[in-house]
Amino acid sequence: SYRSMTSQHSIKWFLWNQAISKTLRKLPERDLKEFKMRLWKRYPQSFNTHSQSMDMVDLVDRLLECFSLDVSLHITKILLEEIGKNTMIDYLQTLCIRNEVRHNLSETLKMKYGKVCDGPVQGEKRPLDEVFTDLYITSTCDNGPNIEHEVLTIEKLDSNTNDAKLLSTKDILSTESLEHTHCNLMLLSGLPGSGKSMAVRRLILEWIEGKSHQHVSLMFPLPFRELKQFENSPVSMMEILQTLYPETKKLREEDYRCDDCKIMFIFDGLDEYSGALDFHYAFPLSDLSESTTLNVIVVNLLRDKLLYQGLFLITSRTQLKRSIPWDTHYEEIDVRGFLDPQKNEYFRKRFKDPDQAARVIAYVDSSRTLRIMCHLPLFCSLVGDEFQHIFGEPTAPAQPPSNIAYMYTKLLSALTRRRRKHRAPDVSPDKEIEFFMKLGGLAFNMLEQGQFKISRYDWKELGIPVEEAVINSGLCTQYLTCPIVLHHENYISFIHPTVQEYMAALYAFLSFTNQGKNIFVRHVRGRVKGFFKVPTVMDLFKSAVDSSLRCEDGKLDMLTRFLLGMGLKTNLELLQPLCTCTVKWPTFAADAVGFIRERMRGNVSQGRKTHLTRCLDELR
Repeated sequence: SYRSMTSQHSIKWFLWNQAISKTLRKLPERDLKEFKMRLWKRYPQSFNTHSQSMDMVDLVDRLLECFSLDVSLHITKILLEEIGKNTMIDYLQTLCIRNEVRHNLSETLKMKYGKVCDGPVQGEKRPLDEVFTDLYITSTCDNGPNIEHEVLTIEKLDSNTNDAKLLSTKDILSTESLEHTHCNLMLLSGLPGSGKSMAVRRLILEWIEGKSHQHVSLMFPLPFRELKQFENSPVSMMEILQTLYPETKKLREEDYRCDDCKIMFIFDGLDEYSGALDFHYAFPLSDLSESTTLNVIVVNLLRDKLLYQGLFLITSRTQLKRSIPWDTHYEEIDVRGFLDPQKNEYFRKRFKDPDQAARVIAYVDSSRTLRIMCHLPLFCSLVGDEFQHIFGEPTAPAQPPSNIAYMYTKLLSALTRRRRKHRAPDVSPDKEIEFFMKLGGLAFNMLEQGQFKISRYDWKELGIPVEEAVINSGLCTQYLTCPIVLHHENYISFIHPTVQEYMAALYAFLSFTNQGKNIFVRHVRGRVKGFFKVPTVMDLFKSAVDSSLRCEDGKLDMLTRFLLGMGLKTNLELLQPLCTCTVKWPTFAADAVGFIRERMRGNVSQGRKTHLTRCLDELR
């Protein structure tokens, strides 16, 4: 049994214990009895009980308790030599080298993955165990996005109807799952910000601490943003590992191929890899020391040609084309973010002061939409960042702006930063604005028709690259549906219905700001006594509010609320990079409040009055 490890010394103790135990278990019964007899005769004072009556666990434990690690190994080698088992000495030496590599590798991984920047002080790193909140991980994929909504009742998007089995990070490529599925490759997929990388961190830390995956001898996380350095020059698999993990220089090629050295490779962020994985014509590769391209190495790893006994975990956003060979058997699981109780748990872990945590939770609970969107850990993190600034700055406001548009703009900014840094660094600002306009226009047209998904076939007519929308921007997702048996259809939707509504509002905002257009009226400029009438800010918002009032089903409610929030100073500052001219709306809020109160006094239903009240909340 594995003991709970609380220090690097105890981890090293366990690894040496494991090496000696594994070696002695390979001895025939007669030789093992001889080994025990010689051990007892040579060191009777260290063994109160005759060693013959001790089982393997007690024997090795007692040896390591009485002597240092190095002395225990030396004693074991001497006795093996005395009974003529020199091959076992070589085997023990090999295990010791591997375990030394594992120990040093664990140290490296703990420094890299053991702490995260998620604390009350800006830039402060905290142990992962202090902040990690259990994620909603399920055994089935293609479930489509979360469709919970404050206003609308949206029909389930015909996604996977199989019963999902709840999983934890300990279940990923575990001994039990390997025995059950005989599958050594697993795809961990999920929406942007759903917690995939945090799940990987948790798995790595559990392995380091001996809490799971002890059938894995060595674990090598290979994030694709780190692998990119090897894209433009010939390289071997050994060179990649020795560059990223210098500890592995002590390993021989046969160490990677032996039956009792199970190795797990974690490819985090396969969707960030820009190269085309050619599974049909890639050069076969079986030599770890042979130099070739990164593409060939990745393809041969995934095809089980390079390390057929390896375990492979891949994390990725929903892919356009599965980046796994079509004929390769693999398991797929879905990271879906937080369930409702975990949303509060996250904030209580991040803010140790109960009063501060309560303030954050109260802010989230002030809007059902904010509460729903906290199913994404990224969204929770953005809310936490806002309050972290507030709690740390005496001159900061008491809480973030009350309008929901503010946090959605923060989400857009976070996804855009990731896009610029890792996925599309060469895209110009003008092209970025053009992309947002096209995607926002699509979002608006779909809302008008009450649509929240679009088939891949119909998408082709839009002129929007699917890779940009799904992979690079992170604003959309793709999934399969199975409306009838043996028939699958490919659909694309926004990562949440409110993200679609936000992008539709952004389209209205940018159309007015950059082009002087009011998308809520058929004619953009009306001719009045020979002059073109340029729409004003209030023209835009009046027509938006009136359009939403005509929709009793509420399909334009959230769009209107987002658009009103975008006109406030806090949002204008965030959206300024997308504006091609200076935005000045000085008296907008007061005028909009007066107009909405006037509409509330009119002949509108109770449902429409509730909507108008929510609009006023956006303007506070």
